[in-house]
This record gives sequence, C-alpha cells and structure tokens, in this order.
Amino acid sequence: MRALDGALSKVPAAPSWLSAHGKKEWRRVVPQLVADRKIAAHELQTVEAYCVAVANMRLADEAISKHGMTFQSDSGPKRRPETTILKENIEAARRLAAELGLTPASRGKNNGGMPGEGSSSEFGVDI
Repeated sequence: MRALDGALSKVPAAPSWLSAHGKKEWRRVVPQLVADRKIAAHELQTVEAYCVAVANMRLADEAISKHGMTFQSDSGPKRRPETTILKENIEAARRLAAELGLTPASRGKNNGGMPGEGSSSEFGVDI
C-alpha cells in the first residue's frame, strides 16, 4: 500500500456544520483514510459531500420508516418524496465512496501514492 502524496497525518475534526449523522460518518471513515494515508487536505470536500449524502440518506430512511413509502393525496396514493431523496443519496454516497476508495471494488483501484513509486513497465510507465 502506497501513501498518497501530501496525505494527512492527523485526523481533522468534522466540520461543525455537518449534521449529527454526517459527523458520525466522518468519525467512521476519516480516521481509516488518514491511517491508510489515502486522503489529502484538498480532498476533504469530497469526504464532506460523502458525509452529507450519507446523512441525507439516513434522514430520508427515518422519514420513510416513520411515515411509510406512500401518502394519500386528493388523486390517490402517491410515493413519498423521501423515497426519491433516499435513492438519489444512496447513489451519490456510493459514487463518492468509490471515489474515496471506501468500497471493496474501489480499494484495489485507489492505490494513491506518488508518481514513480510503482513498478515500471518496460515502457517507463508506472504500473
């Protein structure tokens, strides 16, 4: 495992503006990203976006659990807006998690590291 050039060596505190769910997710993933030397300061906005997506996903799921997936309107049963919010945030969280190397499939692809630290092919290209 190679360290990312400019990787953080200390875990930054979660942004104060993150919701409780967002802060919980930050505390879950950022320490491991820092320990693995897989995150630099300029990439923290991606982690923030990931934590917001996870928080929104949790809130939408809580609303669905409390109120159900549908509601009765004047024209009949309708799908609750939270179902769309849940779907959109699951998709966003999945994309951002992959970008950060947090998924099993993306961990092998997201090696980080400085140029020139990998094995060179016969053409002088890092592999």
